[in-house]
Amino acid sequence: MAGFRCMNQWTSGRTQTVTIDRAVPNIRSDRAAETRDFFVELLGFEVAMDLGWVVTVASPTNPSAQVTIISSDDPAAPGISIEVDDVDAVHAGAVERGLEIAYPLRDEEWGVRRFMLREPSGTIVNVLSHRSD
Repeated sequence: MAGFRCMNQWTSGRTQTVTIDRAVPNIRSDRAAETRDFFVELLGFEVAMDLGWVVTVASPTNPSAQVTIISSDDPAAPGISIEVDDVDAVHAGAVERGLEIAYPLRDEEWGVRRFMLREPSGTIVNVLSHRSD
């Protein structure tokens, strides 16, 4: 899938190119199975990933149209997930800008490298790349 490329001007004056592959809204739910069923049964989404505490549903005709449902017992559940081509570069830019890192950069066992930060209005943003290993 071809991502959207944008140029960001960091405070140091250097320009960084980021490829955004997708942006996925995250819904926190204390009734995750019912929320999943709503999207699957009413709207025709299909389950793309189910780790128990987090489920992603995707459109069968447009797989980049996705919604992630996160169990309410995760107090740090992000409001949105942004998949980029180089999470390390975005992390370095966030640190350089002095943004609040809410979850450190790390490799997760389910095949992503990610970190979370707080955007100016307070929403937690999950920034990730899929690992190729």
